Amino acid sequence: MGVALTGGCLCGGVRYVVAGPLPPIQLCHCGQCRKAQGGAFAANAPVPADSVRWLQGEDLMREHRASPGKRRVFCGACGSPLFSQRDETPETLRLRVGALDGDGAGLEIGFHFHTASKAAWWPLDDDRPRHPHEAS
Repeated sequence: MGVALTGGCLCGGVRYVVAGPLPPIQLCHCGQCRKAQGGAFAANAPVPADSVRWLQGEDLMREHRASPGKRRVFCGACGSPLFSQRDETPETLRLRVGALDGDGAGLEIGFHFHTASKAAWWPLDDDRPRHPHEAS
């Protein structure tokens, strides 16, 4: 199982534990992710859905479908983004790593995708791979 990581929303209503270690972080720069996160990108870690155990607050979770086949799940009380999930791959959650507890020590960025639509005001100044569209 590896190390267990904990996380939750800003108000503390939703709490979870996820089996780690997590894969490298994927930074999505598409316009929808920027709006959903209120920042330059979404920081995601794809994890098996069965590796996440919800400790509390499942009743607070809400979803929004901005694009067909994909749901973005957030806390209905405080609005914190928690994960996204595609209908064709329900076994995978794209966990929002900003909702993890602690400072993220041990996590690393794997790559950037949808860089063709990144925010002009956010420079990409690392050496991680870049994909102009969806990474495979």
